[in-house]
Amino acid sequence: MGILTVLLSSFFLSFHNVTVRVLFSEHLVLSLFLLGGYVKPDFQNSFLLMFMRMLLVVPLMAAVAFKLYPSAPKEFKSLFRRDRRNVMLQAFGCGVLMFVYITSLYIAIGLIPTGIALTLFFTYPVFTALLSWKFFGDAPTSFSWLVMGIILVGSVLTVPQSSATDSSNTIAIGICASVIAGIFNACYNVLAQKCLEQFHPIPFTWISFASTLLLSGVSLLFFSPPSAQLDWTPMWIGSIFSGLVSFLGHTLNNLGIRTIGATTASIIGASSPAMTALVAWATISETLNVIQCVGIGIVTLGIALLSREKFMRKRSSSN
Repeated sequence: MGILTVLLSSFFLSFHNVTVRVLFSEHLVLSLFLLGGYVKPDFQNSFLLMFMRMLLVVPLMAAVAFKLYPSAPKEFKSLFRRDRRNVMLQAFGCGVLMFVYITSLYIAIGLIPTGIALTLFFTYPVFTALLSWKFFGDAPTSFSWLVMGIILVGSVLTVPQSSATDSSNTIAIGICASVIAGIFNACYNVLAQKCLEQFHPIPFTWISFASTLLLSGVSLLFFSPPSAQLDWTPMWIGSIFSGLVSFLGHTLNNLGIRTIGATTASIIGASSPAMTALVAWATISETLNVIQCVGIGIVTLGIALLSREKFMRKRSSSN
């Protein structure tokens, strides 16, 4: 059940990514409806879509968080004590990093195929391993270096070629945005590891999402897109749908972690790029060539091997 829960989590999060892709570019959905292309994939519209999504997700997460962890209000209050100020700054810092990596990922999804954007984003375990080595002294083993090399080779294979619809400049920006999102997500994971030593995961996750809502709202005050050019009805429908599936995905992932543990869940979660590519193919007919499919498979396998190797090292050190 735990494995199925995490796989279902990846499935719902894939629908969120595909929905973002449709909002940014026009596609034939389910081979029936021509939808999408309501906003351009730029910073202003990424802030707007993020804000609209978080307006739904943050209250939903709060309702669930307080039920799953009744001591959450007490822990929130403790953050305002002087001796807990560093924990508060770390939690808010994680929210800032989440805001940056989601913004970058939205831009990437808008510019290049969804499965490829997610595959390049999912190279973040490589950056996480390097940052953990830098800040926690957790040096990678020879096997880890080999697997990280395999992941990077797989990522190179997924890089799309320029075409009549996608220029080389557009593809380059999308690739850079995906990698930047991965780097900032790695920074988020490293800072979260430090913060979670002193803070419960449930209120911590809510603070990260609430910070993203706050920062996206503030960003809109300075970089607001022209409202006269926006088609609000499909944007709200898409944002509500993406918010719901995102909420379901994160909730199921947390339930999976609770059942089978974080490491096993992360190994299964490595299927996300392949799952996203499959959902994108089934819903919006987004196709990849054979080499790109091989690249996604290599990255997926590499992430699973890296997660398993980390699990085995923890297990041997605890024994």
